Amino acid sequence: MAQQMRMQSVVALAMVLGLVMMSSSASAAITCGQVASSLSPCIPYATGSASSLPSGCCSGVRSLNSMARSSGDRQAACRCLKSLAGTIKKLNMGTVAGIPGKCGVSVPFPISMSTDCNKVS
Repeated sequence: MAQQMRMQSVVALAMVLGLVMMSSSASAAITCGQVASSLSPCIPYATGSASSLPSGCCSGVRSLNSMARSSGDRQAACRCLKSLAGTIKKLNMGTVAGIPGKCGVSVPFPISMSTDCNKVS
């Protein structure tokens, strides 16, 4: 159960961070598994069970940002993250929205469940 919650939190974080991945191109090659594994270190912080960002969180955020090269990748990551975020009960979206900035990654759009993934480019 903790594993599932952790994976779901990762996906929610990935949404936030997946949206960070703005570049250009097409064709989604990034998978939900990649998104989840990149962001799993952030889950304790995003759910409030850790008071500070774990060391691997920012590495995962930067890695995911690098992987999402195309619009298709970013849109796929966004959809994956939104889907998983909706299943995480303790996820604090305000906290999630602040993670990219704490990691030095700029996100040019609001990190929110209402983000339209089709408009992520």
